[in-house]
Parts: sequence; structure tokens; C-alpha cells
Amino acid sequence: MPTILVVDDEYLIAEILSFALEDEGFMVVKASNGQKGLDVLERERPELIITDYMMPVMNGQEFASAVRAQPSGSQLPIILMSGAQAHIGIQRPDLFNSVFPKPFDVDLLIAEVKKLLDHD
Repeated sequence: MPTILVVDDEYLIAEILSFALEDEGFMVVKASNGQKGLDVLERERPELIITDYMMPVMNGQEFASAVRAQPSGSQLPIILMSGAQAHIGIQRPDLFNSVFPKPFDVDLLIAEVKKLLDHD
């Protein structure tokens, strides 16, 4: 069962994503900001990350850069979900495998998760 790390400071979005992914058979771990996401990354070793952009402490781009700097994170698929900052993620294919503008379609997001995990 693949583990997915969801990093989002909006509790409701993290919960909705978690329920949807768990219904598809994934194990989900959550973090409320990028720094906490890095802490979880060390403990849990997820196969994929879904992150928000606008978060306290460390934004999604800073978080993705920190993940990519780690040997274990260089090939880890990262999906960015963002409202106004989606264009930043699209310009950074070195950091983000996919970008979903908010509001996002849960079914499309799950399809992308499955696609990215199948390519590993």
C-alpha cells in the first residue's frame, strides 16, 4: 500500500484528500506546513507528495526544493495544489511533476496520483 504525504495548512482540504486517497487504498500521512512535512518525510518515506503552495513557516516551493535536495527526494513525485500560485508551479517542472489549481477535481487528482505511482 503506497504512502502519500499531504502537506496543507487547510485542515478541511487535507481531510478531504486523505479520505479520497484512503478510499482508493492509499495510506496517507499529513503535515500542516512544509517544515512539518520534512519531519514526516524522514519518518514515513512516502512514495508521493501532494503539497499546497501558500502555507506558514515554509511555502510549497521551499518545501519542494528541500525535498529535491535530499537524495531520497530527488525522484519523488510531487503534486502542487494551489490557487493563485499555480502558475509558479507550472514554471518549475524541476520541482513539481503536476500542478492542480484550486479548486481541484478530486477524481482527476487521484487519477494523476495513480499515473505517477505507476511510472516508478
